[in-house]
Amino acid sequence: MKWIDAENLDYKTLNEALRKADEDCTINGCCGQRFIAAGMSDKTLIINGIPGNALGAYLNNARIIVNANAQDAVGDTMNEGKILIHGSIGDAAGYAMRGGKIYVRGNAGYRAGIHMKAYKEKIPVMIIGGCAGSFLGEYQAGGIIIVLGLDCAESHIVGNFPCTGMHGGKMYLRGNCENIKFPAQVTAKPAAGEDLTEIRSYLSEYCSDFAYDTDNILSDTFTVITPDSRNPYKQMYVAN
Repeated sequence: MKWIDAENLDYKTLNEALRKADEDCTINGCCGQRFIAAGMSDKTLIINGIPGNALGAYLNNARIIVNANAQDAVGDTMNEGKILIHGSIGDAAGYAMRGGKIYVRGNAGYRAGIHMKAYKEKIPVMIIGGCAGSFLGEYQAGGIIIVLGLDCAESHIVGNFPCTGMHGGKMYLRGNCENIKFPAQVTAKPAAGEDLTEIRSYLSEYCSDFAYDTDNILSDTFTVITPDSRNPYKQMYVAN
């Protein structure tokens, strides 16, 4: 394991040190440096401190663990791998991600999962342990978004306008979500047994990472949201 002290490093110098390392790395003293691990493959990276925008952008088969919060655009267009955030994240996490996993213990800002899409056999998964801001899953075209609302002080676990323009994938929200207003082009219904079976392995992994109890979380009601079959956005964005 290579240790990097980032306290006095700008983002270019820090990323150059990461690229030159031929082993797993731990970054100490991280404070807002951007583009950390962009395009990284086949490494494990542990970050102590708060990484800046675009952490893990274009990530390939790599693993990132952040022992704090992270800023905007975590996992932007990531292809594969896993990003584990022990705090909360900013806006636009998982923008256009087409594979891999983003697991967040805390909350997410606005537009998490915007343009998320599946690519061939890859199914991107984002799990938010707390609450998510407005426009969650905007123009979602594939993949799975799960919001658990754990330790959430808000009355709604998602903000305004969730699933706007959604034309693929699925979203799971813990609770009955009766007071949440969804757009007309999606269908929201109680998750059935086969729906919960689909997400159980992801939730088990998430609970193992953050020391939660899977059965306890799954004992609650979940709402599953999918695009309506008549959805006009699918014709605009999805090639058949």
